[in-house]
Amino acid sequence: MDLSMLNPQQRLAATTLEGPVLILAGAGSGKTRALTYRAANLMDSGVAPWHILCLTFTNKAAREMKQRITALVGDSAEDAWISTFHSSCARILRRDIEKLGYSRSFAIYDDEDQNAVVKEILKQQNIDEKILPPREIRSKISDAKNKLWTPDEWFAKSDRDYRCQMIHDAFVAYEKRLKELNALDFDDLLLRTLELFAQHPPVLQSYRERFRYVMVDEYQDTNYAQYMLVKILTAESRNLCVVGDDDQSIYGWRGADIRNILDFEKDFPETTVIKLEQNYRSTANILDAANQVIAHNEGRKEKHLWTEAEEGEPISVYCADNERGEAGWVVSRIKLFHRQGVPYNQMAILYRVNAQSRVLEEMLMASVEPKIPYRVFGGMRFYERREIRDIVAYLRVLENPADDMALQRIINVPKRAIGDSTVQELIRHAREMEVPLFSTLTLLPDSLSSRPRKCVSDFAALMAQLLVLKDSMGLTDFVEELIKRTGLQAQYEVETSEEAQSRVENIREFVGGVHEFELANPEGKLADYLENISLVTDTDSLSEEGGYVTLMTLHSAKGLEFDTVFITGMEDGLFPSNRSLLDDTRLEEERRLCYVGITRARRKLLLTRAHQRTIYNTPNFNTASRFLEEIPKRLTKDESAVRDRAFRDMPPPPRIQRPAAGKTVIRPGDPLSIPGVQKGFAASAARGLEAKPQFKAGDRVIHRKFGEGTVTAISGQDMAARIRIDFIALGEKEFALSLAPIAKLEDET
Repeated sequence: MDLSMLNPQQRLAATTLEGPVLILAGAGSGKTRALTYRAANLMDSGVAPWHILCLTFTNKAAREMKQRITALVGDSAEDAWISTFHSSCARILRRDIEKLGYSRSFAIYDDEDQNAVVKEILKQQNIDEKILPPREIRSKISDAKNKLWTPDEWFAKSDRDYRCQMIHDAFVAYEKRLKELNALDFDDLLLRTLELFAQHPPVLQSYRERFRYVMVDEYQDTNYAQYMLVKILTAESRNLCVVGDDDQSIYGWRGADIRNILDFEKDFPETTVIKLEQNYRSTANILDAANQVIAHNEGRKEKHLWTEAEEGEPISVYCADNERGEAGWVVSRIKLFHRQGVPYNQMAILYRVNAQSRVLEEMLMASVEPKIPYRVFGGMRFYERREIRDIVAYLRVLENPADDMALQRIINVPKRAIGDSTVQELIRHAREMEVPLFSTLTLLPDSLSSRPRKCVSDFAALMAQLLVLKDSMGLTDFVEELIKRTGLQAQYEVETSEEAQSRVENIREFVGGVHEFELANPEGKLADYLENISLVTDTDSLSEEGGYVTLMTLHSAKGLEFDTVFITGMEDGLFPSNRSLLDDTRLEEERRLCYVGITRARRKLLLTRAHQRTIYNTPNFNTASRFLEEIPKRLTKDESAVRDRAFRDMPPPPRIQRPAAGKTVIRPGDPLSIPGVQKGFAASAARGLEAKPQFKAGDRVIHRKFGEGTVTAISGQDMAARIRIDFIALGEKEFALSLAPIAKLEDET
């Protein structure tokens, strides 16, 4: 194995193969390289690939790791398990979940599916969703499962009031209903795997013997269930290598426990600790800023990033009057940088909360030609679109007939005259007979009249035909046949609206995705495909080849990097959030989030804020973020000072004297209309009202509201003078020269 491409610390990580290893890898320090070389070196040293388990958090990271290891050792890497926690657990459960009373064809429920189950339970228990929102129940259930608590254990640790009792009862009913549906939620994938290991020691032992070497990426993001999974798998071998950065632990709100990485050496006293501190991503100024901010946190392992890269540009700081001024300035910089050669796909706008994206999007859409292409991450994902969920629901029912929630979704899609009352009668009949809803399609209740009976029977015949085809056709051919026979695409083809056409295009794209999966997985079955798409995350589709500016939250940006990064909303109360200002633990996590945002930038970093911001329909006057104040002035350039200086030096607008009551006023420029005086003469402009020729075509100027631009034309004279300006963000606009709040920008700025 040629390790000459690694620096000394990376080489140490790649060659320390036995026992517990903690690799503290700072942002941009080449941790993926160290991890892949370590896996490859294990194989090169005689360890069988199937004895290696590499766990990550995203499909994208898993694919990249597998590709890199394959490039180093060849196709033998295919025998190693390199996947996400959830994918690995799903794979284990597909083999042995029958020991827990489930079928191997279990469905994996996403947020929408879970929400439907919770709503069904609330309805059965006569609980108003406004009193106890489904989202709250789901959150409590997820938190309990991450901590490996049963409903009773959760209740024992709660306030044990009436509200908690309702949540407990919903939790119990939710677990019972999921089992009836032969379905697992995402948390169950981990929980049921641990349950399988605990209840069936031979199964656990077989995986301990198989996975003699376990590696975990982004260990700082693990929750208690993930921590326990890798701990019990390596209890005998002790060959656990974890890679992470406590300074990038930003998911505490969804169960991640920073103590897993901070206390690793307590769990494994014989641990070898290796620090990767050389940064290969950012300029020295950006790195210095990140170090200065994170140093204010107390609960961290000491490390200091350094780089051999150039000092780089100072960090731009801009304070706008309001959020529209902030967005306008961001757009103007994007246009400027693009003209200077920075590709759109190397620019990203990051923000603390999704609500900030609205004004940014509006300003991007309002910008003049050439339009700025952009893409927002965190919005509706491809697999969440209605037409796609409909196809997937059909596939889920055909794979797992016990999936009542999927069946309820598509029993009348496209419209086939099976109304809600008919569906409710089928549900009642299924509960009475204690069978899945699918069984009632052929065991119809006597209460159904002839017309709905025929409609349901026709649907049952269609599903029976599809079940036969599923086992006799290739995956792509089967999906195309399903779409054709059900009429899922045809229902949109008869419409002429853009929305309908878009849905047709999405369905075609879906078929293309199935085909790609089939090519990559020739032996893959429908269950494998459904599992694959159920574990797709939003950023898995992020590609550096796309020609668009990326908009996303700071949380979503973790693991990514861009040439140019804007972090907007640097205000106390927004970032850090209001909830964290009085909680030291939350404040430290917010500071780690700021550290993550800063270290996404390679060459340019721009931090913006606004004096006044209206968000959630509430105006706020916020001070500068304390994180902004923690960056030394020596590293920054105050871009708003340029604007402020220009406006400070600008002469005040002319004052026109108002007439006294009852007096006639002759306005400057008005033709005289006085008896005995020849018409056509104009009164002289009042002293001090002359419009001095301050501007000429080509001047760079700034407008208080519209930002920077270039003067394209001056017309008229004196008080009638007009100025036309081509603004970077919003194109050409014309103003009265004497009244417009415009200031000239000096050439050197």
